[in-house]
Amino acid sequence: QVQLVESGGGSVQAGGSLKLSCTASGDTYRRGCMAWFRQVEGKGREGREGVASIDRTARARYADNVKGRFTISKDNAKNTLYLLMNTLEPEDTAMYYCAASALCLPHLAPRDFPYWGQGTHVTVSS
Repeated sequence: QVQLVESGGGSVQAGGSLKLSCTASGDTYRRGCMAWFRQVEGKGREGREGVASIDRTARARYADNVKGRFTISKDNAKNTLYLLMNTLEPEDTAMYYCAASALCLPHLAPRDFPYWGQGTHVTVSS
């Protein structure tokens, strides 16, 4: 099994930055692909939007609407995944979730990730 705990959310003004962290434990193979999703209020789990993923080789992928603003990274020694978010916009307001799966697939879809954290909320005010 895999356990994930997010931290780092909060409130920030538009144009500001936040850095989210996700501490992972459990089966290393089952978390070969780590990702960040976000869910806006009123949408269910399947409505979670993929933000970024990073695989075992540290290859990163991003959703088009965050490219150039967000950076996903990981520290294997600390078992921690990060999401650095710059130039935040009100549209980035959401609950952010860390997720894990054994393999990264071409499309970042919630149904492909069996392990999830509890989420950390980000609010961006204009």
